[in-house]
Amino acid sequence: MPAPPTEGPWLDGPRAALLVLGAASSALIAGAWFFELVVGLQPCKLCLLQRVPHYAVMAVSLAAFTPTSLRRARVVALGLALGGIVTAAALGGHHVGVEQGWWLGPADCGGRVAASAASVGDFLKDLGKVKVVSCTQASWTFLGVSMAGWNAVCSLAALAAGIAALNRDYRNGSAAAVLR
Repeated sequence: MPAPPTEGPWLDGPRAALLVLGAASSALIAGAWFFELVVGLQPCKLCLLQRVPHYAVMAVSLAAFTPTSLRRARVVALGLALGGIVTAAALGGHHVGVEQGWWLGPADCGGRVAASAASVGDFLKDLGKVKVVSCTQASWTFLGVSMAGWNAVCSLAALAAGIAALNRDYRNGSAAAVLR
């Protein structure tokens, strides 16, 4: 078995694609947290679920910083990151369908669960303060597209950019070296 290459460009296709996907997921998560913490929009259950693949992509994209000799690890990480971005886009599209009434959302879609109350009286008092967030209503739109829709669109754009970055190896004639 030949030794893995230790030379070559630092910014190869898999590394570039991981950086693109990691940056896109980080930007989308930053936007979600901005709208939640600064603007005050509370996320519903599907909104929170859409964040999970982005967190995974952010973690996996750290493989971009592995040594040049670990190219195979970056390729595996890239496969996981691409799967995460596709999942994020699919969850965003599903949430748009729920918002538009094309299909039903989860039966328990009502936002975050409140902390346990010490007594029934405390529970009833807290119940009056709880704002239930529905998955069926977009709390914010831009150009007629909800945040779930923008998540789907931006995730698909990140997928295309990641594939384009990976395609650098193929354009440069090093397609056979993807797993070296």
